[in-house]
Amino acid sequence: MKERLQRLRHFRISAMLYAAFGGAALITIGAALVGWFSFNQVGAAQSQVNEVNLPEVAAAFGVAESSSALVAAAPRLTAAETPAELSAIYANISTTNESLNQQLALLEQIAQDDYRSQSIRSHAQTLSANISSIRDQRETLFQLDARREALQRELADVRNRLEDTVIPAIDDQLFYTVTGYRELGQPPAPPAEHFSEAEFNRYRFLYELQGDANIATELLANAFTISEPAAIEPLRERFESAESRISRNLTELEGSPIHAEILPLFNRLSRMGAGEQNGFDVLQEQLLLIQGQRTMLEFNRNEAIALVSEVDGLVVSSQAAAQSAAAASNQSINTGRVLLLAITAISVIGAILIAWLLVGRVILHRIEMVSGWMRSLAAGDLETSVAVGGNDEITDMAAAVDVFRRHALEIQRLNLVEMLASDLQEKNEELETVLSDLRRAQDQIVVQGKLAALGELTAGVAHEIRNPLNFVKNFSEASGELLTELQEVLEEANESLTEEQRGLIQDISDDLNANFERIRSHGDRANRIVHGMLMMSRGSGEFQPADINSLLDEHARLAFHSARATDPEFQLDLVMDDLDPAIGELEVIPQDLGRVFVNMVGNACYATNEKRMALLEKGEAYFPTLTLSTRKDDENITISIKDNGSGMPPEVAEKIFNPFFTTKPTDQGTGLGLAISSDIVRQHGGVISVNTEPGEFTEMVISLPLERPEIPEEAANGNGAAAETASAPVESIAD
Repeated sequence: MKERLQRLRHFRISAMLYAAFGGAALITIGAALVGWFSFNQVGAAQSQVNEVNLPEVAAAFGVAESSSALVAAAPRLTAAETPAELSAIYANISTTNESLNQQLALLEQIAQDDYRSQSIRSHAQTLSANISSIRDQRETLFQLDARREALQRELADVRNRLEDTVIPAIDDQLFYTVTGYRELGQPPAPPAEHFSEAEFNRYRFLYELQGDANIATELLANAFTISEPAAIEPLRERFESAESRISRNLTELEGSPIHAEILPLFNRLSRMGAGEQNGFDVLQEQLLLIQGQRTMLEFNRNEAIALVSEVDGLVVSSQAAAQSAAAASNQSINTGRVLLLAITAISVIGAILIAWLLVGRVILHRIEMVSGWMRSLAAGDLETSVAVGGNDEITDMAAAVDVFRRHALEIQRLNLVEMLASDLQEKNEELETVLSDLRRAQDQIVVQGKLAALGELTAGVAHEIRNPLNFVKNFSEASGELLTELQEVLEEANESLTEEQRGLIQDISDDLNANFERIRSHGDRANRIVHGMLMMSRGSGEFQPADINSLLDEHARLAFHSARATDPEFQLDLVMDDLDPAIGELEVIPQDLGRVFVNMVGNACYATNEKRMALLEKGEAYFPTLTLSTRKDDENITISIKDNGSGMPPEVAEKIFNPFFTTKPTDQGTGLGLAISSDIVRQHGGVISVNTEPGEFTEMVISLPLERPEIPEEAANGNGAAAETASAPVESIAD
């Protein structure tokens, strides 16, 4: 009985043994099938990432990089100074454009999202077309610049010729009308001939021609400084009006000797302002092209932003596909790992006694190596690689894990590329901010250049005014001498005249002497004003005694007449009844202090005129008034300049002495006037304060010490430099 039980037990052990070997064989086959299926899944996911997703992302980034280069190159086209420079820049852009087309072709071949790829191509083609248009417009601008320079040269020539021709003709006509002398050495014409209405009309026509010629040339010259196309038409209309008056006066002068000489000059002036390809047409076309280029640059930036947005969407889509493939690969690996570990555990338990050495020292050891490697990968160590020998499923599994490791490294690189793209976007935004600051600085430089040019123009006009002033003064003196000689002759013939005739002659002589004295007096006053304008344009001077009331009077009237010259409809009541005569003279720099008075009175003129025009539109009555007053006490003198303009709110009054702060338009004020005025007053040891009520008045109060301040040598040098900077006419905000 015991033997039978032992045989049965032995049989069962052998059956279990055979079953274990058979089961081990079946388990091994199953494990191979599981590994083969899992690795096929990993390989398919890897092919999707390597052959589709990664090339698609690389091509998309290539497109974004090339389009950004095109957008960055477009402003260089608009900044090209010569056609050769433009061609060189466009050649570089063409190379970038070819690279963009290649990247687009590659992207369209491999892109999974056809809609996004077509949208990217559309944005890229729009960028290329806009850059070609900018190049063509820049070439047209070069041609317009050449025409504009030719017009400026011709305008200067016509202006000089008109001045050399018309002004002497006016002087000769006036001299002939008054004296009857046409040429030196010839007897004078009879009074009925030279003192006739026809000669006076000829003088008037010549004088009006000179004024209209100045207006027409000034309008053309002003057109060359305009930066907005809409401002051209008002100048064109004013030019046509002046041209109509010129034509009418030329018709009146037909038959005169001067008509044939000045007619060609006025015809040239007419062609420059109203003929084919005239200055207004050229400037308007040029400004419209510049405005169009700015619009295209802005449109290019928007197109680039849209293109980058589409590229980002494509990258996100590719990343999602790559992540999906990686997730499937991970799932397959995890499933295979679980099954293989289970099969391995069963095989080890079933065959531990049969294949201890094989399983324990070879299979388990290799599996432990792979397992440890996988744990290190799971912990984040993607740089370590383990060499597993052999040519079986464990080796394949190690290879698959190594492929997974490489894929993980590629994903890390993709994340790094995404971070770099974000940094690039931030840099682009910083560059746009710097470009905006640079443009504002360029605008300020242009305004400073205009101020310097205005200072030179003021000096030139003052020199030109001096000539007719000297002419008037000399002729008034000569006429006075002639009158004295006439009186002597009449005294010799005194016996042949009646008492009434002698009285009448004496009255006429006294009146003529008084008139000549007024002419000399006003001529001297005009000469002092011109001298003041010249001194203002030459910069700072030295401390010297000056009559403050007279200085304030002259420069206030100078600023008033300057405002009247700008706007003939401008009116202002200058009230100077409250000037303290006890002030007398004070040691100051007259040119600098006069500059302060001109600036503040000019600001008052601007403010009152703005209020006048605003109330005129509403139908309300208003008359601008400016009150000037001076006071003297024991230590200081006080100068008050008060207008009834629109006043200033408190937040504006706090900033008016800050450099470059202004409420005027860019072409009317720089924000430097009150800042420089404050420096000048401080140089004199004084202070400026402002009292204002919004909508009611503004009062600027200047306080100067009676004793001249002691200025160190270093400060004097610095003030000289500041005064040189302020040599152009100063402006600031209107109150």
